[in-house]
Amino acid sequence: MNLFVDAFAWLADPTHLSGADGVPTRLGEHLWYTVVAVVIASVLAIPAGYLIGHTGRGRTLAVALTGGARALPTVGLVFLLALLVGIGITAPMIAFVVLAIPSVLAGAYSGFEAVDRKTVDAARAVGMTEWQIVTKVEVPLGLPLLIGGIRSATLQVVATATIATVVGAGGLGTYIFRGLRSNDYTQMLAGSIVVIALAVVLEIVFSIAQRLVVPAGVTAGRPSDTRSKALRPGAVTTTPLTKGTQ
Repeated sequence: MNLFVDAFAWLADPTHLSGADGVPTRLGEHLWYTVVAVVIASVLAIPAGYLIGHTGRGRTLAVALTGGARALPTVGLVFLLALLVGIGITAPMIAFVVLAIPSVLAGAYSGFEAVDRKTVDAARAVGMTEWQIVTKVEVPLGLPLLIGGIRSATLQVVATATIATVVGAGGLGTYIFRGLRSNDYTQMLAGSIVVIALAVVLEIVFSIAQRLVVPAGVTAGRPSDTRSKALRPGAVTTTPLTKGTQ
C-alpha cells in the first residue's frame, strides 16, 4: 500500500510535472505515438477492409495475414527494425502500425459483413450504384464495428508503446524502464499508473463514440427487435388457416 502512496506522491511532485522529462511531456509523446500509429494503420486497413467486406473476396487471405501479424512478437520486431533503420521512433512506429492493422482491418470488413444482405439488395433494387451502397448503406451501418476495431487497436498500441523508450524514443515507458534499471519501483509504478489511466480514458471515449454512431433503430451486433421477439422463449407464432382447415 505504501508503494502506491509513494507512486501518487511521485506523480504529484512539481519537479515531475514540468520540463522535457515531466509527466505531461511524456504523456503527450505516448499519446502522439498512439495516434500516429493508429491513423496510419487506419489509412492502410480501412479501404482494404471495406473492399473485402463489400465484394466478399480475399477474406481468407485477410484472416490469415491478420492472424500472422497478431502472432508477431512486438518487442522482437522493434529490435529487428532498430537494427535495420537505426535508433529512434521509426522502428517502434512501424511495429505499432503492424500491431494496429489487424484489429482495424477486422473491424472494417466485419462491419460490412454484419449489414443485412436484404438491406443491400433493397438498395440495389431502388437503383443505387455500388458506390452509393457503400457510402450510404454499408459504411453507416458498419461504423460501430469499425470503431470497435479502432478501439481495440488503440488500446493495444497504448499498452505496447511503453517499449519505444528501449530504442531511444520517449513516452511513458521512460519511467518504467528507468525505474527498472535503478530499482526505483516507485517510479516504475507511477509510470504504469499513468499508462493505465490513459488506457481507461481512451476506452471510455471509444465506448461512448461506438454507442453514438449506431444508426437510429439499429442495435449493434443484435438482430432486429421484431426478429428478437419472435425468437424469445415462449413466443407464440401463428400460421394462417388455409381452405379446408377451417
